[in-house]
Amino acid sequence: MYLIDKNENRITQIPTQTFSDLGFKEREHLQEWFANNPGALGEELLIIQKEFSGFNDTNERLDLLALDKDGNIVIIENKLDDTGRDVTWQALKYASYCSSLTKEQIRDIYQTYLNKQGDNQQAVDSLVDFFDNAEYEELSLNKGHTQRIILIAGNFRKEVTSTVLWLMNYNLRIQCFRVTPFKLGDQLFLDVEQIVPTKGTEDYVIKMADKNREDITTQEEMKNRHYFRLEFWNALFKVMNAKSEMFRNVSPSKSNWIVTGAGVSGVGLTFVISHSFARTELYMARPSKEDNKLIFDELKKHESEIEAAFGDKLEWERLDDKKASRIKFELKGVDVFNKDDWPKMVDFMVDGMIRMEKAFKEHLARINKKLKSKELKESIAD
Repeated sequence: MYLIDKNENRITQIPTQTFSDLGFKEREHLQEWFANNPGALGEELLIIQKEFSGFNDTNERLDLLALDKDGNIVIIENKLDDTGRDVTWQALKYASYCSSLTKEQIRDIYQTYLNKQGDNQQAVDSLVDFFDNAEYEELSLNKGHTQRIILIAGNFRKEVTSTVLWLMNYNLRIQCFRVTPFKLGDQLFLDVEQIVPTKGTEDYVIKMADKNREDITTQEEMKNRHYFRLEFWNALFKVMNAKSEMFRNVSPSKSNWIVTGAGVSGVGLTFVISHSFARTELYMARPSKEDNKLIFDELKKHESEIEAAFGDKLEWERLDDKKASRIKFELKGVDVFNKDDWPKMVDFMVDGMIRMEKAFKEHLARINKKLKSKELKESIAD
């Protein structure tokens, strides 16, 4: 890492440090950094346990246990300044131990973690949020031989990287991240670099893993749910498209949600269905959490005006612990898998969506204009 001197038009190298020299420890520091900011590893991960020791007939503990967006278990092993010789064998053992974890066991492990953290949230609710409002009953976690391994260390020995590269030929998904601390005056910096597989070859490895996942046979129950939802969306669109053009260019799908644009990039008007509710919502899912909260707060300023235009109360969910935010209108006690509920659901959702689009349209147009001129943040700060 280099410091740029604009006045002299020169660069000066910032000396690298070791974690040991800086007084950092593996569990107290390195582990906590990634437990609290797993996004530093380049993807969205949900940490479900630290120092996990729930293995039969062994007292071994893995550092961090996580889930990725595909429902795969991710074993994260941290080492400070050197991996040692046996880190790959250690991680493979943990992956084998975790391979038999069921969805319910994963839920219980995560709930224990939330309780220890003093978080009152329920594991099921948090899992549903992480997997973008998918039905919990349909979540497929820890499928087959899909366990992943992430190794983090200040330095990787050749015997470690050689073994990892060999294992990757057999479709094991292993990543190595080199972490390097830097010190400039009183400031400390951390560089996180994925060295195996390199970014140029990562797509190939992921495609191979994806192919394996596609080869896993879909359960018959899942197929039935997909067909139910596809049929429901066709029924809803038949009514919706006769009254509005909002979803004319959107195709029915097997998912439990369908979205159309709301006039602001990353903000959508969304239909959501499940076995216990039906709803329409304005969902703010821009890449930046700050943007989503700013948009929500700007709309919240006009809550009374919006609800008057909508003609009903809305549920305002800022979701401070999540990246996204939502404003929803929900009908509880209905089940998309019960066709007797469909007429009630369709009427509620179509009516709610048309009114929601009208109530938010003017406000979103104003917000979009401010976003483009970079005025929104200043406006809300005032």
